[in-house]
Amino acid sequence: MKKILAALLMAGMLGLTGGAALADPVEGVWQTEPDDGAYAHIKMAPCGPAICGTIIRTFTASGETKSPNIGKQIVREMTPSGPNKYAGKVWRPSNDKIYIGKLDLNGASLKLSGCVAGGLICSKQTWTRVN
Repeated sequence: MKKILAALLMAGMLGLTGGAALADPVEGVWQTEPDDGAYAHIKMAPCGPAICGTIIRTFTASGETKSPNIGKQIVREMTPSGPNKYAGKVWRPSNDKIYIGKLDLNGASLKLSGCVAGGLICSKQTWTRVN
């Protein structure tokens, strides 16, 4: 009986550590570049089979602000498209438009682009990891 309990306990512990080891490298909190004088902290986390980014804090040059955009998804439905690359959608709060989005992860740097017209016109930012 003790061997069976020990085996079940070990299997449960392996299951927990296995899940933690499978965390996507893009997960965590990222700081955007200033856009129209404001920047934000974005929490990247799984959302179903994809990765999404939600605004958790907002700032202006004078410090932290209470934006109506807190809690809204800025990065949507990102799925892996290659090593450290993702494709999906991005939302730009300053003009309330959704763009075709791409992410490119390189260590503590996350290059994000949002494009229209089939990728002919793009806006880009480089985010830095907060934690």
